[in-house]
Amino acid sequence: MVQPRNLFTIHDLDTDVTLGLHMVGGLSGFTDAGSVVSQFAEQVFANLEHKLLISFDNDELLDYRSRRPVMYFEKDHIESYEPAKLAIYLVWDEARQPFLFLHGYEPDFRWETFAEAIMMIMDLYSVSDFTWIHAIPFPIPHTRSVGVTVSGTRKDLIEQTSEWKPQTQVPGNVLHLLEFRLAEAGIPCTGFVMLVAHYLSDSEYPQASVAAFEQVTAATGLVFPTDELREEGTRFDAKLAKQVEENEELARMIANLEQGYLNESAGIGRAPISKPSNKLPNADEIAAELEGYLASRFKNSAEDSLDE
Repeated sequence: MVQPRNLFTIHDLDTDVTLGLHMVGGLSGFTDAGSVVSQFAEQVFANLEHKLLISFDNDELLDYRSRRPVMYFEKDHIESYEPAKLAIYLVWDEARQPFLFLHGYEPDFRWETFAEAIMMIMDLYSVSDFTWIHAIPFPIPHTRSVGVTVSGTRKDLIEQTSEWKPQTQVPGNVLHLLEFRLAEAGIPCTGFVMLVAHYLSDSEYPQASVAAFEQVTAATGLVFPTDELREEGTRFDAKLAKQVEENEELARMIANLEQGYLNESAGIGRAPISKPSNKLPNADEIAAELEGYLASRFKNSAEDSLDE
């Protein structure tokens, strides 16, 4: 049986890591509506000083045949290849506050052992808490602020921030499991799931990534660069508004979603997400309408224009 300590390698043992840091996590492999997790990581690595601290063993955790590594073929030979990476990085935020960032693929195997390994690492560095992000498609119009569901042990954040509190079975991911184990051990942990307009789930939606950064900041006090994402969001909104103007079906669907979540008692402020009214089309009707629209126009012309 593989032991948790055998799953990872610590790089540069002389690295001085301050004890008691926050750990932030975001893994790929499950749903990533709006490319929230990938955009979050791109901004961190492109704008903040970082250093590889710990890497995990692909041969123990990765199904190579389902996620084949990229190999570069140069005329008559393999020049190089890029194996997938699951790692923890030491990162310094904009205020030079260090934190640990768990990033990479979601393990295909040994979830329990992986969770134990993360807890071992947290104990090694006396990590103060764990905060993770995720994003799912949700029947909410993009005209509203990005919603969020909060889980974990931070009751203050749940009461203050969580807008959708379902009581249901969900397909789990490894960070759900880690959150569960951390809660059992009495270690502070918070999961933020961004609720992204379902018709934008396949696009890179900057506003949802900005919302993720804001939630992590609220939980940890870390300071992140978001100006570039906000500018991209402004351009995205302008292009999307044009697409909506040119497609009556999409405009009608968005109007129905807006009406279904309207809460007059909330006034001008942000209304809590509630169950849709009876006027809203059901999930099958929304999916059918969306599928037809995407097939005819949005999937082709809209995605091309949004990527410019």
